[in-house]
Amino acid sequence: MEKFDVIVVGGGPAGLSAAISAAQAGMKTAVIERGDYPGTKNVMGGVLYTEATNEVVPDFWKEAPLERPVIEQRYAFLSKDEILSAGYRDPAWGQPPYNAHTVLRVKFDRWLADQAVKAGVMIITETLVEDLLYHGDDVVGVRTGRAEGDLGAQVVILAEGANNFLACKAGLAKPLRPENMAVVVKEIIELPPEKIEDRFCLEPHEGATIELFGDSTDGMMGTSFIYTNKNSLSIGVGAMVHSMSEKGWSPNDLLENLKAKPYVKRLLQGGETKEYLAHLIPEGGYNAIPKLYRQGVMVVGDTAMFVNGLNREGSNLAMISGKIAGKVAAEAIQSGDLSAHGMSVYESRLRDSFVIKDLYKFRKLMPFIESNPHLLGQYPEILNQAARMYFTADGTPKAQVFSNIMDMMFKKRTKTGLVKDMFNAWRALK
Repeated sequence: MEKFDVIVVGGGPAGLSAAISAAQAGMKTAVIERGDYPGTKNVMGGVLYTEATNEVVPDFWKEAPLERPVIEQRYAFLSKDEILSAGYRDPAWGQPPYNAHTVLRVKFDRWLADQAVKAGVMIITETLVEDLLYHGDDVVGVRTGRAEGDLGAQVVILAEGANNFLACKAGLAKPLRPENMAVVVKEIIELPPEKIEDRFCLEPHEGATIELFGDSTDGMMGTSFIYTNKNSLSIGVGAMVHSMSEKGWSPNDLLENLKAKPYVKRLLQGGETKEYLAHLIPEGGYNAIPKLYRQGVMVVGDTAMFVNGLNREGSNLAMISGKIAGKVAAEAIQSGDLSAHGMSVYESRLRDSFVIKDLYKFRKLMPFIESNPHLLGQYPEILNQAARMYFTADGTPKAQVFSNIMDMMFKKRTKTGLVKDMFNAWRALK
């Protein structure tokens, strides 16, 4: 049986970051990926954050296959065919060191895997890990689906994504629950660069993102997005699995409903769909984080529920958790302490980082929004109707316009309801 110091299960950003970190610390490291190569099984909206990525591969933007630096981020609230939007633009984000880039995961993950190989990591593809290997209660490696596929390891890092089968088998996580998972569908729509730049008011090579709420998900807990790539747009929509089931939506129908909205339809006009992807996203937040370690094992990335859906962050949490896990694995091996106590350093460092601090900060907000479906149903409608009434110049005195807006608001949501919502939102963010 071939033996490694560290085996990482999964070749996404979390797993590859862990492998790079461990290899750079002198560990004999392998990544086992079930796809043909890293990236083939991985899906995300398509935004990569600079700060976290730079910690794993310094100055990555000089050679990584990136799409466009994001200089503008917009938020939009849809109600039928109406839309109210706001955004922030900073052209300085289009210059090094940047803030974020749009990416296509197949290209980027493959490049990141190459960086891992350069660091000394062995990448084993087209291989499924079926279980962990044990000597008594101690984890000593992994069992793959290949003939003579047992591989020894002192530490195993689980980066298997949302499908947490090994984490469950190891007693670290519970099986997936619909209320903790969102299903996301996405299309890559090809468009000439000059059309993208014209429609999004961009200079060549600049990028923008739009997050859409309200009718884009039929008021369900979730979000939709449009991201600009070099010569394509990424458009997607995601909602909680149980909500889609209750409302009778299929993921594809929800996406087609979004694409039919006049505002969105105009942005996509003339484009050609080149790819269609679907993926599960862990949205349980802080309250759904599994046990993160045991003797000889750590859990990172999506497997650990490290997704901050409110702020559209996941890749940065994945990469930082992977980097920390790889370093802790190396330190544990060097010290000879592979016990659960030795692995506990991983969680301690995560709690000192933004990863768990941010998830803890918003631990009450997502349950609050989900338990109050009118927030994404009524409020986008109220905002759009208020905007229509305010901007309509029909001779009505502005004092009367303001009075009419208030009357409309209280008809749709009582004064008591508005105050209650504001108070509960404040409590959820406290």
